[in-house]
Amino acid sequence: MDILSYLKQHGIYSDSLVDWVQHHSKTKTYPKGQVLFMEGDSPQRVYFIESGLLRMFYEKDGKEITHGFFAEDSVLMSVESIFYQQPSPYGCDTLEPTTITTFNFRDFTELSNKLPEVSHLEKLILYGVIKKLADTNYFLKFHTAKERYERMIAEYPNILLRAPLGHVASYLGITQQTLSVIRGQIG
Repeated sequence: MDILSYLKQHGIYSDSLVDWVQHHSKTKTYPKGQVLFMEGDSPQRVYFIESGLLRMFYEKDGKEITHGFFAEDSVLMSVESIFYQQPSPYGCDTLEPTTITTFNFRDFTELSNKLPEVSHLEKLILYGVIKKLADTNYFLKFHTAKERYERMIAEYPNILLRAPLGHVASYLGITQQTLSVIRGQIG
């Protein structure tokens, strides 16, 4: 879904907003394996995923650990960079060809001060990012590996067809062997 359809679906649509999106956003399709930003960068952009799959990751002890997946109709941004002017602790790359619409968060905030519907959208984006982080944190800390796997499959039904098993296992905080055992138990 493109960003204007997404906005319309959420009841956030006006001629002024359409004009702003057309003049302040960029839509681009990236190939699989494209790095959008690395750990230590300070991206000031908001990323709306129209199609495809992104992965946020970090490096620990020389290994990449998947922090999260972002599929169609989701929004991604570096909270640390945008709100705290700190480098992102995460990198972000594409796991398949991905079409993304991006815009500068500061430009968006300026527009939000002018248009009430944009203020609503800004809250929708921020609340969505916060909710996703809180849910992920809760499930990783308080649920078994099997429960985390079941939640992930409910949230991303095709993830095992779209992402390498190593990325899925690291997202769940388990080994690939444990992932295989869980998949075998569930069928």
